[in-house]
Amino acid sequence: MERRAVIFDLGGVILGSPLHAIGEYERDHRIESGFINRVVVDTGRTGAWARLERGELAMEAFFTAFEDDCASAGRTISARVLMERIGAVTEPRPQMLEAVRRLRAHGLRTAALTNNWPGDETRQQPLKAFFDAFVESSVVGLRKPDPAIYHHVCAEIDVTPPEAIFLDDIGSNLKTARALGMETIKVDDPDEALRALEAVVELALLDER
Repeated sequence: MERRAVIFDLGGVILGSPLHAIGEYERDHRIESGFINRVVVDTGRTGAWARLERGELAMEAFFTAFEDDCASAGRTISARVLMERIGAVTEPRPQMLEAVRRLRAHGLRTAALTNNWPGDETRQQPLKAFFDAFVESSVVGLRKPDPAIYHHVCAEIDVTPPEAIFLDDIGSNLKTARALGMETIKVDDPDEALRALEAVVELALLDER
């Protein structure tokens, strides 16, 4: 099937990776690698992190709730400091924004699909002009990897999932997308991901270096 749209995660794809900030926090506080992500996964839909990303918790309430989640798993953290570190690394990646521009110039539809939290809207506002649709978990009350949010973003750009390519840095988010029929690209190194996208869409998205 013809691919008519490209959907981008923000953090770790369009923006710097929050996973790197989390990893540095764990190293600096002598917390075992992956602990914070395991708390997020293990607490599931009812955990503080999921509720924050669905817009059900204000940030101040999240700090206490997530610290409680981590304490229940055996570690003391400062959620405030953690989120400050995440905010400091999520700057736009110029080559990604240029790729989005080129995709749109060649007639492909583009969308952002992000798990975010209340307060991110202002910081991410300048990015909205780059995309045909901008779907935020804290606004729509759904979060990846819930299939409903993938259907939502596809409806926003008037494509079916098999007509879309999806880029994300988290495997569980990509797994749902593949199950719905999307072409998926895992983003570890942004340039490598864009080369993989170039091969799918048959367009030059990266300048030669």
